Amino acid sequence: MTKVMKPSEIKREWVVLDAEGKCFGRLLTQAAIILRGKNKAYYTPNVDCGDYVIIINASKATFTGANKAEDKLYHRHSGYFGSTKSEKFGDLLSKNPTKLYKLALRGMLPKTTLGKAMLKKLKVYAGSEHPHTAQIARKG
Repeated sequence: MTKVMKPSEIKREWVVLDAEGKCFGRLLTQAAIILRGKNKAYYTPNVDCGDYVIIINASKATFTGANKAEDKLYHRHSGYFGSTKSEKFGDLLSKNPTKLYKLALRGMLPKTTLGKAMLKKLKVYAGSEHPHTAQIARKG
């Protein structure tokens, strides 16, 4: 019989992923699996059983496609007429890599309140420094 986990029984850990030299999409699929908890033996689909994920060196990831920085656009809309704003992929990567990673990862998670709770456990930093060393040291 399969054991169904309760939220109080889940033990969370902190996982650090270094994006330097890694492919953007493959790194994010790995992060999505960890955030959902699919890498654990007690994965339960209706419970948030994933770990915290810290991505460092976010601006140093590699991307496929020669013209992706200029051609790919991210759109946002407030709901009012004529309020559509577009931003190029390259500009978003240089200005705010955290937003780029969260936008891409949001599409890989469930589109429910459970998915929003999973996305809150993602921490992205452009450089190699992060303020979560205490949590990682406590784990080991």
